[in-house]
Amino acid sequence: MKSRRVLVTGGAGFIGTHLVEELVSRGHRVRVLDALDPQVHGHSSPRRMAKEIEMIRGDVLDEDTLARALSGIEVVFHQAASVGVGQSMYEPAAYTRVNSLGTATLMEKIASPRSEVEKVVIASSMSLYGEGKYDCSECGPIHPSPRRRDDTARGHWELGCPQCGVDLKPLPTDERVPPSPTSIYAITKRCQEETVLVMGRSYGIPSVALRYFNVYSPAQSLSNPYRGVAAIFASRILNGVPPVLFEDGLQSRDFTHVSDIVQANLLAMERSDADYSVLNVGTGRRTTLLELTHGLLRKLRPEGDLQPQIAGSFREGDIRHCFADISQIQKTLGFEPRVSLEEGYDDLAEWARTQRPVDRTEQAFGELRSRGLVR
Repeated sequence: MKSRRVLVTGGAGFIGTHLVEELVSRGHRVRVLDALDPQVHGHSSPRRMAKEIEMIRGDVLDEDTLARALSGIEVVFHQAASVGVGQSMYEPAAYTRVNSLGTATLMEKIASPRSEVEKVVIASSMSLYGEGKYDCSECGPIHPSPRRRDDTARGHWELGCPQCGVDLKPLPTDERVPPSPTSIYAITKRCQEETVLVMGRSYGIPSVALRYFNVYSPAQSLSNPYRGVAAIFASRILNGVPPVLFEDGLQSRDFTHVSDIVQANLLAMERSDADYSVLNVGTGRRTTLLELTHGLLRKLRPEGDLQPQIAGSFREGDIRHCFADISQIQKTLGFEPRVSLEEGYDDLAEWARTQRPVDRTEQAFGELRSRGLVR
């Protein structure tokens, strides 16, 4: 494929960094726009980038900076976003500003007559589904509403069928499941996705929304308490503190290595088959948080002196089960996940051992408790 002029917003973040490196290795000319938020990057200098990469520090809401970042660009990967379910529930205005308004500002510039952008790939999220897809042995497949407060208050974590009350069995969640966000973060991700696709269709700019499932990788900030759960657990373990699991630890997700996220982005850029559509990016495998914790403990604390702490409490905005049906992206783009979770443990653990993370998890939990968002 010919060399393209590419902009990666949020390109200094943990997903963006991996994407940028792969784009450069394939001969593309890459520019990065990143605000370098201290919560994500700390107060030290950002990770050093290859000399071929043009770095612009700035906000997607700054129109002059955005115009400079988009000058001459053919492809945009929009990775920039404020991330974190819990924090979004008490900072809704900040999340809406960065994610929703930031994306609208970006697309307004991309749709201008002077723009040379030929494709946009947006980082969306599985969080917009809310609860995933389930099966009722009596009533068939169902996408249930969020759990009721009185159920979670008495420690009834699993979902029951709204029609007959039978406990539901999790199924792979496909793109036809209607969005039902349970957090402000999820609402803003839905807004980002729909803004890009609606603007793309209206102006004839091919656009693709990739719904990432739970991403983990080396280079993920271990000191940011609002990062992915794998990094949160790794930070606790490295500090000799038990990982804390809400509910009973048996809630499940689809943990996806960052290299597979990068693969999906490149396929979306290179092929037109998925233009103007949404696609899940995951492994199709369901893993409980308790299984994830034990896997990380085996790698990072093999002496066996730490055990996960089951909190038995509920955090507002959390869902019980959601894992990906990836048949559509396999069919449309030829995507196949390459890194199993077992291999990913080794990858994450090897990198984590080189870090000295500051565990701020209790601080984050305290913020939630003070606002009544943990019960």
